[in-house]
Amino acid sequence: MNAVQSFLPATFARRIAETRLLVVRVARRSFREATPRDLPTFFGPGDVLVVNDAATIPSSVFGATERGDAVELRLLSLPDERGEVDAVVLGAGDWHTPTERRPPPPPLALGDRVLGATVVRAASGRRVRLRFEGDRDAALARLYRAGKPVQYAHISEPLPPWDVQNVYAAEPWAAEMPSAGRILDFAALDALRKRGAVVARLTHGAGLSSIGDAALDASLPWTERYRIPPETAEAVAGAKRVIAIGTSVVRALESASGQAGEGTTDLRIDARHRLRVVSGLLTGMHDPTTSHADLVSAFVPRDLLSEASAFASARGFLGHELGDSCLILAG
Repeated sequence: MNAVQSFLPATFARRIAETRLLVVRVARRSFREATPRDLPTFFGPGDVLVVNDAATIPSSVFGATERGDAVELRLLSLPDERGEVDAVVLGAGDWHTPTERRPPPPPLALGDRVLGATVVRAASGRRVRLRFEGDRDAALARLYRAGKPVQYAHISEPLPPWDVQNVYAAEPWAAEMPSAGRILDFAALDALRKRGAVVARLTHGAGLSSIGDAALDASLPWTERYRIPPETAEAVAGAKRVIAIGTSVVRALESASGQAGEGTTDLRIDARHRLRVVSGLLTGMHDPTTSHADLVSAFVPRDLLSEASAFASARGFLGHELGDSCLILAG
């Protein structure tokens, strides 16, 4: 481990070292296995890699309703100025059980209280809107005392808060880690800059990857907010290639046509979407039933994507959150 890498927590650094990288070249109709250390070699002058610098919030809170029913809340963002936030409610159980196997949550009606919050809008299924007691600062303090990062059943040990932050993480906007960027450690960022590539930032409130309810999962992604700084828009406008580090970056840049500013997006990208800004993507290995996989089909023809996925599966690539990575390049 080099001096730069040694600043990273041991578990974070270990996961980077163990990650495998699938490289798909669309025009060449080729794919091969590489490593995260190979990533900078694919880029040079004229390339702009755009990362999502949203930090991950402790969005998972376990507790009980006033009636004593065990629940887990997964917040979609930080509480707003009124202490209100949209959330998903899961039933009894813990992170060792995949969300789709968790029992349904107890019904919550308007005015019900759960984990120190009041239901101000009860939706069908697992989605509700809550208001925490006190002002926003009090709500945030409560969340950071009681909350934990969203945990994944396929990972044997609990994830500490620092293990779900990218090295360039800034404001706490993300309900789950924008995990495509986790292989960009300090050494990789330094190597990219030495090769003449530009690393730019935007902030996108990445939501939950799975609810565990088939109907709700089919409706993902939900509306999320983004902010694109002027310097990032300028870099994108002058780029030969724009590479999105994660699907949230694609949604932000395509929604805003690469322009600076703040906004929200409910854009769902699939094979029918004509990419206007982004030409390449670094992402995870996604289950073919998810909206993330639909987005990848905007970059790669489905037959090539199927061949590459079969290659990765045969070689044991991990398709879970915090699993292996895939770099898609047009050329």
